[in-house]
Amino acid sequence: MSCEQALAWLQAHGTRRGVADLERYGIVAERAHGVPMRVLLALARQLGADQALSLALWDSGWYEARLLAALVGDPARVTRRQMNAWAAGFENWGDADTACFKLFDRVPFAAELAPRWAASPREFTRRGGFALMACLALHDKAAPDATFLAFLPLVEQGARDERNFVKKGVSWALRSIGRRNAALNAAALATARRLGARTDAASRWVGKDAAREFAKRKARPKKASRRAG
Repeated sequence: MSCEQALAWLQAHGTRRGVADLERYGIVAERAHGVPMRVLLALARQLGADQALSLALWDSGWYEARLLAALVGDPARVTRRQMNAWAAGFENWGDADTACFKLFDRVPFAAELAPRWAASPREFTRRGGFALMACLALHDKAAPDATFLAFLPLVEQGARDERNFVKKGVSWALRSIGRRNAALNAAALATARRLGARTDAASRWVGKDAAREFAKRKARPKKASRRAG
């Protein structure tokens, strides 16, 4: 499928209700067709990995085209230049999170770029930095604890950002790091407690949001083990 064909397909499958749903979820996009994610996922499965198509779709600027770009991108062919260019152009939390969750967290040097984005003054570039930290914590099973311990001071810095989507991204990163194992949970919980004791409202929200989730997970009864036989 060419980029032109893909854009025509997206236009044909969009709905007004879909566009309205974007607004309901706080996604502001200059150009959108209103195609649901489940429909995009089905199309991406048909298309498979196509890096050339991915780059062209992203450059089109259409919201759903950018989501599809992340879904069909080839992590083995993604470059630092591409990642930085996309991050600099994130338009909302939807394209930022999808790029990180579906593509960038499978790129070998992703952990190198996340801190750079987290230091950006741009709202959604910064959101992308913390979203990428969260996605790496959730998906990169081989990464050492040191990678995520190095993210925690950045979480503490980012927690002061009062912008809603940055704040939620910081919380996502902290909570995801705390899910990996007992050692990281202890470090993340200590971070959450420090944030919860701060005087600024944004830090307190992040700290209490994370601490609340950690407490819920700890309180859940463990499933009884089943013996074979």
